[in-house]
Amino acid sequence: MTEHSDWLALQKQAHREFATRLGVVTDWDAPTPDTEWSVRDLVRHVVEEQQWVPQLLAGRTVEQARRELRPLDDDLRAEWRLYSLAATTAWDAASPTTIVSLSYDSVPVTDYLREQVSDVTIHSWDLARAVGAPERLDLALVEAVWTVFEPQRDTLAASGLYAPPVPLPDDAPLQSRLLAITGRQP
Repeated sequence: MTEHSDWLALQKQAHREFATRLGVVTDWDAPTPDTEWSVRDLVRHVVEEQQWVPQLLAGRTVEQARRELRPLDDDLRAEWRLYSLAATTAWDAASPTTIVSLSYDSVPVTDYLREQVSDVTIHSWDLARAVGAPERLDLALVEAVWTVFEPQRDTLAASGLYAPPVPLPDDAPLQSRLLAITGRQP
């Protein structure tokens, strides 16, 4: 298995993790660990990120893709199914040598894939915490996402995209350390 195919398998697992938690949502207005977001806002964010994937993997620029995107319907479960499938299909068809134009840079497809898997994984935990679902994430996902976030520990803290890291001992479980470096209280 190549790194790219490993990440394709992880993408599918991350989407299963998110879908499982989405399936138990009853209060769309409940708060999430992302303090500015309700459950609805969090789910909308994750679905919107999936809308971009087929567009960007098809070689469109961010501006071109923006013109192609449509507003999401209120049935966010149906929107997740639609755009999760579209993103997964696009990832499966993408060549590992593809260069993707993102808002901040042009990157190899596998870098974008790693970023997307990481985003969905962390937000799967956020959704679990918000709705009272099981918070334990798949260990392979946690290990993979750790390889993305840990080297960026200082950058994450300085970016303003995450709350300051939560101090934890070095021997804390890996999932707890992963959540902590993204400013989440495990």
